[in-house]
Amino acid sequence: MIDFTKIQDSIPYILQGIPVLFQVVIVAAIAGMLIGIVVAALKITKNGFVRFIGHAYTAVFRGTPLILQLAIIHFGLPQLTGYVTTGYQSAIIAFSLNSGAYISEIIRAGIQAVDRGQWEAADALGIPYMKQLRSIILPQAFKNILPAIMNELITLTKESALISTVGVLDVMRRAQVVGGEKALYFEPLLFAGFVYFVLVMGLSLIGQQVEKAMRKSG
Repeated sequence: MIDFTKIQDSIPYILQGIPVLFQVVIVAAIAGMLIGIVVAALKITKNGFVRFIGHAYTAVFRGTPLILQLAIIHFGLPQLTGYVTTGYQSAIIAFSLNSGAYISEIIRAGIQAVDRGQWEAADALGIPYMKQLRSIILPQAFKNILPAIMNELITLTKESALISTVGVLDVMRRAQVVGGEKALYFEPLLFAGFVYFVLVMGLSLIGQQVEKAMRKSG
């Protein structure tokens, strides 16, 4: 029988993992956005070698599982570098690099959706390439890609449960701890699932409102 009264005293402990979860998600999203902008710029440049670097980066991080990337950074790199990162640091690094690869594709698509005439007009005025991106192209592109960026934030929130594998005390890890202490896993894990569901549905509603606002402004 399912009995949540058996874990009711541990529910506040599990909920304390929510700020930890959002710390990882928000920092990774911001870092991923910065990485994504740089990589997207590499992928649309005229230099073939630079384009290759951008596409190779994206292929590696989109073509391998996030949990593998997290494990390599947390357990593998110390073997090569001698520097041991905390679970939190490893999570930030892995999620930022992974998110940057996905966001770079979103931004690249947004940039390429901007009317080619904007580029040509900027070239005719002698505006440097990077200034074209920063002042003319990116502001227009971000307006189109904001809903996709919100979807990436939702994906990060769901995938953040993976940080429990490196000992970060997020919602998932705390549910596992409660399960171990009480020899009762179904209820705490089910409650953790409910927490993730509420968070994701909340972000989805925010994303829908953002999309509606973008449509009205467009």
